[in-house]
Amino acid sequence: MILIDLNQVMISNMMMQIGNHQNAEVDENMLRHMVLNSLRSNKVKFEKDYGEFIICADDKNYWRREMFPYYKASRRKSREKSELDWNAIFSALNAIREELKTFFPYKVIQIEHAEADDVIGTIVHKEGKILNTGEERILILSGDKDYIQLHKYANVDQFDPVRKRWIKHSDPEQYLFEHIVKGDTGDGVPNVLSADNSLVMGIRQRPVTKKRLEEWQDINNMNSEVQRNWFRNKKLIDLSEVPEHIKEQVLEVYEAANEKDRSQLFNYFIANKLKFLMEHINEF
Repeated sequence: MILIDLNQVMISNMMMQIGNHQNAEVDENMLRHMVLNSLRSNKVKFEKDYGEFIICADDKNYWRREMFPYYKASRRKSREKSELDWNAIFSALNAIREELKTFFPYKVIQIEHAEADDVIGTIVHKEGKILNTGEERILILSGDKDYIQLHKYANVDQFDPVRKRWIKHSDPEQYLFEHIVKGDTGDGVPNVLSADNSLVMGIRQRPVTKKRLEEWQDINNMNSEVQRNWFRNKKLIDLSEVPEHIKEQVLEVYEAANEKDRSQLFNYFIANKLKFLMEHINEF
């Protein structure tokens, strides 16, 4: 199966459209064309080897933010300072996502309070195989390195559709360990030596040394404060930690039969003046 991180595909296409023009208006029609063409080209490229196309989408509210109020807070601040009209951007992206749900013959999995990471992580943890036994291959289409932790399964590959390159790692479990220890600045998650609000407040983080990384391979060597921060970060970063009720909803949609067909594609392409893509309608 092919698991697409839809939000990353859409945002990356939008940023390609805008380029260096940070005060540019986003053309919804152009964005729609770029997103759909990206999905089409990757389906054509990988379907033969990996099979079913499953689109994984973010919901607007995240359970991580409810648990950790500083989660992705810096991104919100950056958007507020930006000259781009992010309300219009998200309106366009949401419209395209809903069109994919309505008109296209793919499963689109969007779960309340979940991110695409949660959807992809839950499916991979269910279908991933530690040993290469010829089971169904899984391709994650995303440039997000958070998914490296899922490379521990022998039937999982990852391809960055923007930079057109495979993402690989020799030791995914060690990568996850270090990711938890070091935190994730982009998501507002500090390292285990730093307070919850350190990134939001601009407080310099205490550096994590190589010696400490080696010592903390056994988390019992961490003091109580560092252990507390370790479990904070593990809950936010480790995709096996997705809340059970969200996992259950993901798997319910994933395991349900796909009753959507291609009957609405032609009229959709006509209505949205997708002339170039119409020539490739059989590739969707």
